[in-house]
Amino acid sequence: MNKKVNDFSITVGTKNGSGSSTANNTILRSIFKMGIPVSGKNLFPSNIQGLPTWYTIRANKDGFIARHETNEIVIAMNPNSFARDLASVAPGGAFFYSDDIKQPITRVDVAIYPMPIKAIVKNDPNIPTDFRELVGNMVYVGILAQMIDMDMDAILAALTFHFKGKQKPIDMNFNALKAGADWARENLEKKDPFYLEQMDKTNGMIMADGNTAAAIGSVFGGVQFSAWYPITPASSLAESLNDYLPMLRKREDGKHTYAVVQAEDELAAHGMTIGAGWAGLRSMTSTSGPGLSLMTEFAGLAYYAEVPVVIWDVQRIGPSTGLPTRTSQGDLTFTHFIGHGDSHSVVLLPGDVYECFEFGWKSFDVAEHVQTPIFVLSDLDMGMNQWMSKPFQYPDVPMDRGKVLTEQDLEELKGSWGRYLDKDADGIPYRTLPGNKHPMSAYFTRGTGHDEYAKYTEDSEVYIKNMDRLKRKYYDAAKYVPAPVLHANKKATIGIIAYGSTENAIFEAQHQLVHDHGIESEFMRLRAVPFNDEVTKFIAKYDQVFVVEMNRDGQMHQILLTEYPQFAGKLISVAYQDGLPAAAKWVREGILAKYESGKQKKAAVKKTAPKAKPASKPKKAAVTTKVAKKPVKKSAVKSKTSAKSKKK
Repeated sequence: MNKKVNDFSITVGTKNGSGSSTANNTILRSIFKMGIPVSGKNLFPSNIQGLPTWYTIRANKDGFIARHETNEIVIAMNPNSFARDLASVAPGGAFFYSDDIKQPITRVDVAIYPMPIKAIVKNDPNIPTDFRELVGNMVYVGILAQMIDMDMDAILAALTFHFKGKQKPIDMNFNALKAGADWARENLEKKDPFYLEQMDKTNGMIMADGNTAAAIGSVFGGVQFSAWYPITPASSLAESLNDYLPMLRKREDGKHTYAVVQAEDELAAHGMTIGAGWAGLRSMTSTSGPGLSLMTEFAGLAYYAEVPVVIWDVQRIGPSTGLPTRTSQGDLTFTHFIGHGDSHSVVLLPGDVYECFEFGWKSFDVAEHVQTPIFVLSDLDMGMNQWMSKPFQYPDVPMDRGKVLTEQDLEELKGSWGRYLDKDADGIPYRTLPGNKHPMSAYFTRGTGHDEYAKYTEDSEVYIKNMDRLKRKYYDAAKYVPAPVLHANKKATIGIIAYGSTENAIFEAQHQLVHDHGIESEFMRLRAVPFNDEVTKFIAKYDQVFVVEMNRDGQMHQILLTEYPQFAGKLISVAYQDGLPAAAKWVREGILAKYESGKQKKAAVKKTAPKAKPASKPKKAAVTTKVAKKPVKKSAVKSKTSAKSKKK
């Protein structure tokens, strides 16, 4: 049997509310502390305690840590999901289960390991009766650790981190874990090929979830006010603000320099944040799709009144009666066009935990510079699951408060200014903040019905001029938002565009495409809408550009088609959503299903090209025409017989 080292997935099937989180995170952090690239993903139910939940850990020596659709090792602790868990083990895999589950074992192609967990816990007099179920989870950690050579020092370090150095819970859990390892050493024979070995690929890295990272980034960005209403999977972002603000944002006299308010609903929360943003505070809220729906009216007001505010949308699937604990990228088009009438919102798209931190502070700079609501779209997978990341770095640029007029500025202008006057021809007007004592600092904040000096009007020409300025300001924002990340490949024959948490799955799919199918690709990850010129150049470079995303309708694909109609034949949607985090398999298969090689494209052109009609008699003045090789304009219609432009 050939050893398989540092390249497999571990899935633990338990009950919701059984206290397995500590045990599963111990496995995850122990592998990380062994220097092995790893990720952990929790799949939990949305309704009541006791329903099945799964936690999947992927270790991969090459750094491919997206969700893996194959379960090499499965630990079954829940009788209600036992049959499903057993069936999910890959042939040649390993199946561990609590031996008090009396159900038939129907597999002969996997290694079977029964575990007497309750008996081991019962034999330890140091474990209080009411802690036996919780601590019992550590027994399966110990048995697994023994069977795959998990380092005990790494496990102890992980427990010490989790319990913040509190010796009593550390000892209780570690002793139960060692008891499990000792039992396995004496009673189990190794029948599977999976092992862990020390590496050094996590040196200098940390582990964190995106919601915590976003909260810390917002603190570093100077957040002063946040209002929110609880909603999965965004609640932990606001809760993390409550954890870190008291530590990091306190004056020398002990007074806090911030306010965090739990509102009665999302509508009220957004109204409060807009009021705070109008007053000059760095203001934010966090929610998910259903909460964002309730915020729509205020979002439209903030857009037209040009109030800077930050809204984090940690995306999920559907309403609370749908799949609220499943991940998605389904809010993009809704967010991009949120509001009333003609509106385009600036959207930031972090792709990993570090960028959740970075966009936490950067979003405030963009909001205040452009004077508009900024929507930051994360998702459940990025927001609530554990990821490896480089350490967070304090912002290396000063805060950008945008065009704010001081009393001295107004004195020099002699009070001659307009709140919505485009003085610099960039679409962005100047503003004053409450507290400015200059007699000409005040203005009346309005929605669309105002002129350049904030006076009420319903004049059509004034309205059109204001709307054109807002559109110009939106497109000009491309200069200030995070630029796309290009993973260049000079051998590439196709392009891939994606955003958000799909990046790891795409890296792995690219590897499989070139090694198994000989298809070289170049990958651009978008980090914001609107798009800059680099996106235009990337799309123009390839005949086939696959737009990969986790939703049903290909929402980024739709937006790209709107912005680049001249490239409609190049842009190919690879959209898929099942509520699970992105995996290389569906990315690879989605691209292969729509991929056309050079030979296929030429054959398709030849097959569909119109046949020449035989002329009855040659005409004396017959003229032979040639296709002129001129640059194709955006509005030009491409020739059906052009081999370069013909697509299927």
